[in-house]
Amino acid sequence: MIPAGGICPNKSRWISCRKRFFLPLKVLRRMFRGKFLAFLTAAFRQGKLRFWGTIKELRNPAEFHRLVRQLRSRNWVVYARRPFRGPQHVIQYLARYTHRVAISNGRLISLQEGQVTFRWRDSADGNRQKLMTIDAVEFIRRFLLHVLPRGFVKIRHFGFLANRNRREALALCRTLFRETGQQHAAADLQLPAPERKCPACRIGIVRVIERIPAAASTHRPLSLANFNTS
Repeated sequence: MIPAGGICPNKSRWISCRKRFFLPLKVLRRMFRGKFLAFLTAAFRQGKLRFWGTIKELRNPAEFHRLVRQLRSRNWVVYARRPFRGPQHVIQYLARYTHRVAISNGRLISLQEGQVTFRWRDSADGNRQKLMTIDAVEFIRRFLLHVLPRGFVKIRHFGFLANRNRREALALCRTLFRETGQQHAAADLQLPAPERKCPACRIGIVRVIERIPAAASTHRPLSLANFNTS
């Protein structure tokens, strides 16, 4: 997860990224294509690939590398879009993997004669809870698949969220946000307000005559007097 901007080098202002920028799809699809084909070629050289039936001619290195050259000359499609339920839902989804263990103690039912019985949900059967019994060694193997390798951590913070200067950097960010919000509000009052159709009647024109900064919105209730319709 990355923030939509950062503090400038002299710490005088917050620099926001472009509103439409998140993932540069053209760069991303080229990088994914390069990484995929590099790993595919390495697997071929190590003898990890098997070709049968209509693609058995790819066993020949010349034919395989010809296919790789063809794939490298084509544009790959990268699917990326906004989350359906907003960023808060994405954070909640990721939290299930960063702040929980592979299986909670409440799901463990019994350990008898080297067999572990635990509770699980079958998504293919209406998400119903069921019991599964497997060998203890197999249970440990599955559990260890969720343990990170040595040197890896689940969450690593960088930039203004780094542990050594997080408190000071976040305080500076909040100060810069308040100053930026005040500047934008003053600029909006100087520029002519845009005209929009009333969302209720679709006939009248809604003209914004005042903008309330986010920092002040919690202390000042929104009133219909702040809008003018005609």
